[in-house]
Amino acid sequence: MTQFTDFNFKLLVIERLMYADGTLTPRFDLGSHLVEQGLIEDDGDPAYTYTVRNGLSHQVVPVAREYFEALEISPELLASVEELVLDGGLRVYFHCSPVWDGEDDLYDVRSLDDLPLLPHLKRIRGADDFWPPEFLEVLRKRGTATDG
Repeated sequence: MTQFTDFNFKLLVIERLMYADGTLTPRFDLGSHLVEQGLIEDDGDPAYTYTVRNGLSHQVVPVAREYFEALEISPELLASVEELVLDGGLRVYFHCSPVWDGEDDLYDVRSLDDLPLLPHLKRIRGADDFWPPEFLEVLRKRGTATDG
């Protein structure tokens, strides 16, 4: 099984494969998952209700973290990733933190140690706006384009 060292970097990859490309299945839906696990009734917005009732606003809901941490991604799927996008509105973030407002560092990537897992990565959109200069230099040396 492929191991990621940075959970937030893994989420960027999951966003690409599961929500953008649709190649990583099944597509995780926090609300449906909570209902299926018997953790809450379907009230129309179970993810939001569960998050608020359990005081989990502005953090990763533990069952979502457990799901995504355990999620296996094959080397073949990883090799298909050519582009990642950094954006506070990613769907994977909603399924981790339905009440998150994007105004803190909850999903900041802290390490680029997982870059070798993506041998065909060509571009990271948004990196110039969100990542520190030392990360941009690593990408430049690797030949991975950014928006700049």
